[in-house]
Formats: sequence, structure tokens, C-alpha cells
Amino acid sequence: MTDYTLLSHINSPDDLRSLNKEQLPQVCNELRQYLLESVSQSSGHLASGLGCVELTVALHYVYKTPFDQLIWDVGHQAYPHKILTGRREQMSTIRQKDGLHPFPWREESEFDVLSVGHSSTSISAGLGIAIAAEKENAGRKTVCVIGDGAITAGMAFEALNHAGAVHTDMLVILNDNEMSISKNVGALNNHLARLFSGSIYSTVRDSGKKILDKVPTIKNFMKKTEEHMKGVMFSPESTLFEELGFNYIGPIDGHNIDDLIVTLSNMRDLKGPQFLHVRTKKGKGYAPAEKDPIGYHGVPKFDPSCCELPKSSSKPTYSKIFGDWLCEMAEKDEKLVGITPAMREGSGMVEFSERFPEQYFDVAIAEQHAVTFAAGLAIGGYKPVVAIYSTFLQRAYDQLIHDVAIQNLPVLFAIDRAGIVGADGQTHQGAFDLSFMRCIPNMIIMTPSDENECRQMLYTGYQCGQPAAVRYPRGNAVGVQLEPLHELVIGQAKPVKQGEKIAILNFGTLLSNALAVAEQFNATVIDMRFVKPLDVDCIKHIAETHDLIVTIEENAILGGAGSGVAEVLFSQQKNTAVLHLGLPDQFIAQGTQAEMLAEIGLDTAGIARQIEKFYKNI
Repeated sequence: MTDYTLLSHINSPDDLRSLNKEQLPQVCNELRQYLLESVSQSSGHLASGLGCVELTVALHYVYKTPFDQLIWDVGHQAYPHKILTGRREQMSTIRQKDGLHPFPWREESEFDVLSVGHSSTSISAGLGIAIAAEKENAGRKTVCVIGDGAITAGMAFEALNHAGAVHTDMLVILNDNEMSISKNVGALNNHLARLFSGSIYSTVRDSGKKILDKVPTIKNFMKKTEEHMKGVMFSPESTLFEELGFNYIGPIDGHNIDDLIVTLSNMRDLKGPQFLHVRTKKGKGYAPAEKDPIGYHGVPKFDPSCCELPKSSSKPTYSKIFGDWLCEMAEKDEKLVGITPAMREGSGMVEFSERFPEQYFDVAIAEQHAVTFAAGLAIGGYKPVVAIYSTFLQRAYDQLIHDVAIQNLPVLFAIDRAGIVGADGQTHQGAFDLSFMRCIPNMIIMTPSDENECRQMLYTGYQCGQPAAVRYPRGNAVGVQLEPLHELVIGQAKPVKQGEKIAILNFGTLLSNALAVAEQFNATVIDMRFVKPLDVDCIKHIAETHDLIVTIEENAILGGAGSGVAEVLFSQQKNTAVLHLGLPDQFIAQGTQAEMLAEIGLDTAGIARQIEKFYKNI
């Protein structure tokens, strides 16, 4: 166990600010080691936090948090922030049921200004917070840290454009960790950044602007000269951010605590929108994470001393099943195009990207663009497949309707992480996709119960000639035998077990739970497979031959597949009792998938308990 001589006494940023600046490098070393030690024991996000240790220490040292408001984007880089803000001893509980939230969370700490799990929200929220602070007139500062590629999303540039126009005091920090936009340009830029952020330069610049305001021609010439100087001496990005209305500083070395302290101290008192470009290395300080920042982005429990992560289960994940199917189809059809919004590894597309690079597109963290880009490819005669997490598809809802469904374009959506995802908590649970897709005309929506059905549904959706979605969960598949690809009859359910009185209509991968419960009640089980179109004839027959229909889905009950069944029964004037089981009308917190399914009553015991209680009262 490392002796955390300084870190053990830091229970708030006030304790950090009481230290001498010369002690901060040791704080950074201890913080990085503590992060590695705690995450290796609890699981969680690692590489991003390792890369922003010095930046986190510098920000809390220079700014008077929580009075000054620090906003984190891509919240998985905020683990060091949690450690420094009174949650050090709770880090062993992060991402676990009833433990620390995996991302900044307002209900958890006054230091967490914005609850965040998705990317590219910090500048928009920060601008609102900065304007509110300006109206408050209390001298409160606003700092937004954006990184891990989040600057690639359109929303970030929408916010930059607005912030530059309203000219509110705020600082945007781009934590550029080599997963983003620029090349490292060396020590000269660190020196010049300190100079450009310093009081002498700023005073001369601001005084000059006041004088030259009365001489427009000279003023414009000097402005262009300043922008050109920054563009040449720093990086081409400076001109872009200057044109958006920001004073651009950087790039500087994000692992040089002295440069960070000086630059941030200088920038704290600058007026108007400021942009600081910080270069960091994802995984900094732990060689395996530096070498493989993607692999060590999110980690299970592991032994840091052995320098490798534990092997996964022998059963394939649904993501791998999708990736293998994608390669199989690409071998046969050069018109196939695979699209991902920056989730190549998570969506199982690594092999596809390497084997079929001309048919692969990573559009960065830009879900809206991904969907409309797919629409354009479909118009051009290609057959796009958009691999996207359920929770991220929420960000492209208008594009799904306006750009794909209205035009009835053949775009296939492979929706990963549907249902309970576990440790990432409220922001990442795939709870709503069935509800928000089911009301869209022209959509075909499928819910496989195992990996073989998943493959057949992907193939069916790919061949159907209209918008289609296949949604599948996070984690390992069932382990069934894979069959040759063939098209399913669209809208046709599959009887699995014949029983009496009670019929369980299953949507998705809770089929094994449904079958186990059916044994207790001698119930009929139907694998519905299609949420849209529903098998109306099957539902009518079940309603006429059973006393109770139970619908099971890993989606919000409100507006979900079960609601569709109820609509069919109403339209057919069937009075059969119906029990809807699914995700309740609340945001589901973090915990393992098994823990959360048990808590909301979707494990075998919970399903049986709810059926028994309901059946007694009909």
C-alpha cells in the first residue's frame, strides 16, 4: 500500500490550496497511484482519469471551488476530481449499487455542478451557468473541461458559437489527450502560452484594442496580425476559436503542473470567453494504459502489477455477434456500409474496420450526423448499418424521424446496450428505445431472445428495404448454436411453450426467466420477436384462450412493447387481463445487471411474485 503522505490529508480543495506549490507534484503522483489502486479494485474508468491528474489538481488549486463552478464533460475523466472533493474513502464503491455514481452527480456533491454521462454538454450548460453568475454579480468563475473527443460533437460548436457571441466571462479547457484534434507542438508553445496569458500581454492587448477602436482600419489589421501570430506559433485551431469569439491560449503541456498553475492563474482574471488548449496523455503514469488507452478506458477489477486485464467469458458478447455478422455480410455485399459514432470497440466493429476499411465510417461523437449520413448513403444506393448504443440513439431522434423514417430509407439500426447496462447508471440505461421508436411510422423493430435470433433479425432488417432496428443487451450471449442466415417472416411471433390460463409474451433476452416462471404456473410462453409490427393474430388467439396476458420487456413500461399489446387488445375489444412487466417510471441507478433486474422485479423470483399477486386479484 502506497504511503499517501499528502493525499490522505486532502479532504476538500481547501486542504489542497493550503499546500505550497512545490508540494503539488507529489500530490499528483499520489493521486495517480491512488486512482490506479482504487479503480483496479472496484472496476471503472481508468485511462482518462490518469491523463487529467495534473489538470484536476491545478484547477482546484487556482479556482475557489465550489464557489467557482467547475463543469466536467465526458464525466468519466472526473475520478481525480471526486478523490479531491471529499470522496476519497468512498472510491471503492464507485459504479456499485448504492455507491459513488460513475460520473459527476449533483445529488452526490456540491462540487459536481452538472450531472453528466453523455458527452459535449459542458459548454452549453456552462454558458447558462456563467450568465447566471454574471447576473448574480458575485465574482463567481465558470470553467468547463471538455475532452476525450467530445469537442467533435456538433453541440459543442453550437455552444462555442453562442458563447463567443454573448461574450460572457467563462473558460473552456480542451483536454486534448491524443484522442482528439491536434499534434503536440512542444515546449516553445508552453512558454508562449504563459506569455500570452500573462498580465502584461493582456494589458497591452486590451489597452491597444481600446485605442484602436477609433481607427477601424488599423484595428482590423492588428486583430488579423494577432490571429496570424497565434496560428503560426501555436496551432491552426487557434484561428478557428478566435473566429468564434474566444481568446485562444495553448496548447500547453497538461502534465506540467507549474505551467498549468501559472497559465490558469493568469487566465482566471481575463474578461470574456477564454479557450485553453491542454495536451495530455491518456493513461499517463501507468505503462499498460499509455500503450493501450482504449483497452484501459474502462476496466474490470484487475491486478495492476501483472500489466494485463483479465480474460472475458468464453461466451461471445452480443456486440461480437453483431460484429461477426457485419463481416459476414460485407464479404457478400460491397454496398454494405458500417457506421459508428466513436464506439468502434464497444460496438464490436474492430475486425470490420480492419478488414473492410472502405466500408467503415467512424463519424466521431456525432450521433445526429451519423443517422443523417446514413440516410444520404441510402439515397445514394448503399445499405448503411448504424451501430449505436440505445442511450446514444436518444440524441438522434429527430434524424431518425425526419431523415430516415419519413423517407422510408433502408437504414438498419443495430442498437447495443439496450435495457439494463449496469454500472454506468442512469445516463446509460437503455430504457427508452422501444417507447420512442414504436410510434414512428415505417419502422420495423425486433427484439431477439438469443444470439441466433439476433443474427437472423439483423439479416432480416438488412434485407427488408425500409428502416429497421434490432436491439440487444450489453454482455454475453446465451450460448446457443448459430444457424445459417435466413429472413424471418416480419411480424410473426414464435410459440415456445404451451400452457394454460396464463400467457407470457416475451420481448427480448429475458426469455429464460419467462420459461422458468412458466414452469411454476404451467403458463404459455410466446417469443414475440417483433415489437413493430406486432403479431396481431397471435395476440387475439392468446386473448381468447387465456385468462391473463403477461408482457415482459427490458424497456420502460410506459409506451413500450406491452403498451402495444394493450392497444391491440383494445382495438380488438378483448377484455383479457393484462400485466405489464418492465422498467418502472424512474431512472434506474447503477449496480450490476443482475442486481438491478432483481430490484425492479425482472429476475425469475420477481416475475413470479408479480404474476402471483396480480392473478389472485383478477
